[in-house]
Amino acid sequence: MSSLSNPDIEAARALLQRCLRISSATWSDAMDELGIEGVLSGLPQRSGEGRCAGFAVTVQAEVRALGGFELKDFGQDRMVAAAGPTEVLMVDAGGAEVSMMGGIVALSAFKRGIEAVIINGACRDVADIRKAGLWVASRHVTPRTGKRRVHLHSFGEPINLSGVRVRRGDLIIGDPTGIVVVPRDRLDEVLAIAERVNASDTRMEGAVAAGKTLTDAAKSVS
Repeated sequence: MSSLSNPDIEAARALLQRCLRISSATWSDAMDELGIEGVLSGLPQRSGEGRCAGFAVTVQAEVRALGGFELKDFGQDRMVAAAGPTEVLMVDAGGAEVSMMGGIVALSAFKRGIEAVIINGACRDVADIRKAGLWVASRHVTPRTGKRRVHLHSFGEPINLSGVRVRRGDLIIGDPTGIVVVPRDRLDEVLAIAERVNASDTRMEGAVAAGKTLTDAAKSVS
């Protein structure tokens, strides 16, 4: 279950509101300035509107052929119970084309207040997931169930996604452009740069909208 108390959740929400104003592209630019790699490749958005932001809750899955596990090993109830408001479930199934989540589980996660679910593996029932309203990204979409194929066995331990180390509490930003992981222990410095870059880009966009050339717009905000 989520370890955040009510005061912690309110503080986290206030921080996430600042983070949500900034696109994944700008976060990536800010991390480039600091030499931090955090872009997750090959995990397109399947459901949800706009941008998501939250703190990572990591889940590790083992996948075998059908019959390799018992039904109880799937543990989707434990997966949903592991996170809550202000948090993002980060599920590592090793990229397997086997569903970690369908429409009913997505609805349960949405009702619980989970900000998003990102799966290095597959989801299914995409129409139902979209109807539920949950923000979801996954490497694959497939009708193939995880029942008797999947064991969700590790919660809260570091995982590796697309060559990026993801730890519990890292900031996750997702939007139609992509997904970025910001290490929690570097968040303050990355956020400061991201807000500066975002403000500069906003001024430049305004200058271009007012009719200035790119060159002149760049000069006006430098």
